[in-house]
Amino acid sequence: MAYKISNACIECGACEGSCPVSAISAGEGQYIIDADACIDCGACADTCPVEAISAE
Repeated sequence: MAYKISNACIECGACEGSCPVSAISAGEGQYIIDADACIDCGACADTCPVEAISAE
């Protein structure tokens, strides 16, 4: 079960740098998480300043 970024994303990029497997990239209007690459560590959720990332 991968983490997911909601529409609350403000495109700050904090999550991208926190991902140890580089599963996060910039999308159109918000960052996105590659579910196949995500290792469910939660590092991205811990760094998101607007709590836009949650486990799915």
